Amino acid sequence: MQAMQYITGVVLAAFVGYIAAWYLGAIEGNFALLLFLATVVTGAYWLAERFVFLPRRRQAAQALEDAAAQRRAELDRMGIQKVDGGVSDVSEARSRLLMQPWWLDWTAGLFPVIAVVFLLRSFLFEPFKIPSGSMIPTLLVGDLILVNKFTYGLRLPVIHTKITEGKPIERGDVVVFRYPPQPSMDYIKRVVGLPGDEVAYLDKRLTVNGKPVPTTQLPDFFDKDAMRYFKQFEEQLGTHRHRILNNPEMPAFIQGASNFPSRDLCRYSVEGVSCTVPEGHYFMMGDNRDNSLDSRYWGFVPDENIVGKAFFVWMNFGNLKRIGSFN
Repeated sequence: MQAMQYITGVVLAAFVGYIAAWYLGAIEGNFALLLFLATVVTGAYWLAERFVFLPRRRQAAQALEDAAAQRRAELDRMGIQKVDGGVSDVSEARSRLLMQPWWLDWTAGLFPVIAVVFLLRSFLFEPFKIPSGSMIPTLLVGDLILVNKFTYGLRLPVIHTKITEGKPIERGDVVVFRYPPQPSMDYIKRVVGLPGDEVAYLDKRLTVNGKPVPTTQLPDFFDKDAMRYFKQFEEQLGTHRHRILNNPEMPAFIQGASNFPSRDLCRYSVEGVSCTVPEGHYFMMGDNRDNSLDSRYWGFVPDENIVGKAFFVWMNFGNLKRIGSFN
């Protein structure tokens, strides 16, 4: 038991050290991997508790009760009715023997909760926080959203291998994906191009396969953070109607595009960019068109990077009216 205490202390210290290093920026953390390891480790302790340690404690408690009963029987034969230490002392000692030690309480005791969180996050819904304004006006900074992990097909956690097909991604879907230049980071954008599409964003007008995407001008949008108004439009991609922002003061030219894979499928000019989306990839753009680092700059999103479909704002502590679904 003493050895198990030391081993558990080392394991817990390793987890705490990993989280601290991640928080301080010393390492690039991977929450999915951390949660998977926590589930495996606590699950191993839970099994050991259920099939090894708890039976041993119960056996020791039963041996204590048997010894106490045998002692009482011997005292009764000797005619002794009162002795120091009675039933209450035996009961207290039994409770101490059955009590789960701290190192099992912090491992096996946490397994059910960690396992439920792991399964929910991996296969059903995952929460995210919107950190930037690239999806304004659809999503605002500080929105806490839920992402559906099964709509596009279930994937194994950590290795991201798809195990079910699910529904195909549609133009206009708001999708969370692993950022291609740095897969440890999650991004959220709107799908504007499917595999094989010819997507063009020229003079701030979006066309797909040679057809301009329908837009309708709306009243200007007031950005409280920037303290200014922006031109606002309603855009329709497939069956999705959503709002976008455009800043006429910003140039149409795409500045700072990286040398991403399949860049030869894109043509840049002073008017903007046009790209042919390769098979198994998607072209993503933010709704805040002049304030979004998206596929125009870093390229296409491979299907294996897809995390899920964003569909619901479950909280915004600065604006409770934000709670609800969105397009």
